[in-house]
Amino acid sequence: MAVNLTTTYNASMSALLDEMKKQSRLLTPQEKARLARILIEDLDESIDSEVEQVWITESERRYQAYRKGEVAAHPGDEVMNRARNRIK
Repeated sequence: MAVNLTTTYNASMSALLDEMKKQSRLLTPQEKARLARILIEDLDESIDSEVEQVWITESERRYQAYRKGEVAAHPGDEVMNRARNRIK
């Protein structure tokens, strides 16, 4: 009787994925965000640490401007709706 290695591999990976999904539900929101970042970084081999540092610096600058009252905050759903409407 021949064993189909592809089927065996897929079943094993599916079981692993199911277990990982179950375990991920036990994580805090911060841990989930960290895990998501790790997975995305693993998929995106073109991450440029210099570009990433520029974005970190920019986000910190924007946050400080918000805290000082130099810029106004807008609800996330409002911002996303405007962005979606722009690309239609």
